Amino acid sequence: MFEKVLIANRGEIALRIQRACREMGIRTVAVHSTADETAMHVRLADESICIGPPAAKDSYLSMPAILTAAAISNADAIHPGYGFLSENADFAAKVEEHDFTFIGPKPEHIELMGDKIAAKQAVKDAGIPVVPGSDGGVADVAEALKIANEIGYPILIKATAGGGGRGMKLAHSADDLPECLSTARKEAEAYFGNPEVYMEKYLGKPRHIEIQILADGFGNVVHLGERDCSLQRRHQKVLEEAPSPALNDDARQKIGNIAAEAVRKIGYRSAGTIEFLYENGEFYFIEMNTRLQVEHPITEMITGLDLVREMIRIANGAPLGYEQKDVRFSGHAIECRINAEHPETFMPSPGTIGDYHAPGGLGVRVDSGLYSGYTVPSHYDSMIAKLIVHGTNRNECLMRLRRSLSEYVIDGLDTSIPLHQKLMGEVDFVNGDYDIHWLEKLVGLKE
Repeated sequence: MFEKVLIANRGEIALRIQRACREMGIRTVAVHSTADETAMHVRLADESICIGPPAAKDSYLSMPAILTAAAISNADAIHPGYGFLSENADFAAKVEEHDFTFIGPKPEHIELMGDKIAAKQAVKDAGIPVVPGSDGGVADVAEALKIANEIGYPILIKATAGGGGRGMKLAHSADDLPECLSTARKEAEAYFGNPEVYMEKYLGKPRHIEIQILADGFGNVVHLGERDCSLQRRHQKVLEEAPSPALNDDARQKIGNIAAEAVRKIGYRSAGTIEFLYENGEFYFIEMNTRLQVEHPITEMITGLDLVREMIRIANGAPLGYEQKDVRFSGHAIECRINAEHPETFMPSPGTIGDYHAPGGLGVRVDSGLYSGYTVPSHYDSMIAKLIVHGTNRNECLMRLRRSLSEYVIDGLDTSIPLHQKLMGEVDFVNGDYDIHWLEKLVGLKE
């Protein structure tokens, strides 16, 4: 087993990886920017190395700085977490070229799934259904209009190298299409350095369902059920639950087996997530994330598996050691993403934490690096904590979540806790009757 792992990330996910390593007897190296020198993941690591100034491009996105830190600390492996360089195929390749182990998929799989068009064709060939749309990138407005007329409006224009809602625009008619195409291209170029976009049929009231898989590179693949990530604003997930209220056991096993078989066919290794839109009993592939997901804890809560531990074992060359029939699902879990932002305007709200009290009790987990006196920096994503609750069934889970939200105290800045409390009182949510557009309608956001 690895003796020392460098964690190329920050915040709660860096802390999450540290905890898994410590339980496995592995020493950890934290990297940090100057803005994060007092962060909890830095304070609790066995070693820490400053890799640059606050701007992510000069620190957490700096491959030379991270590889140098790994060399200085004599690390055996690098875990990228999520975000930053976690889905950068070039980084994964450079890690291996410098004789470190990348705790994640092979570079070629990261590259394949990072290109949305290539990924769509790959999974289509592997037997996964896809949303009707363009076969590749759209060259110009004339081609876009032709494709739109064939599949019908509304049309979703998406960046081929995109994610997180960037480079994504909705055209309701032929009149909208030219401007949407132009705007999507400009955003794609600005955020991803690649202006190419493609088109998909826009589904009216779909759920966002994703399947978690684990593969060891020896042909052994299991799925760990689904997560429902339909509660979103501006294509950003707000709350996730597992299992989905929209699926029954037959649908769950069917799509899970399809996803696992597709991953087996491409020879994938490590944790990965295949995301779908689900409408009228049909699944349509969106994308595959070749990394650990923010919402992985709810899968851990219903399966009892430590996904970070499994990633480390697989990267070290170990087989899974269990089959699909050995995976058991128990109860229901929900994760609330707690952001440092105004609960109504969603404006970021960095600042210094005053009083801090995290909820606890049976079935309650908080993944966070917050503490009283800690200053939340303005340079990074606004998510500061994840509240994860498990119950024997969905009703118990909801009751436990209401109680936990009422106990959670984060003083000194605005947070999204009031938004989650509002959700707990909405009949549609309590009944599990929502889709990916429901939350935006609730809070008055437009597409």
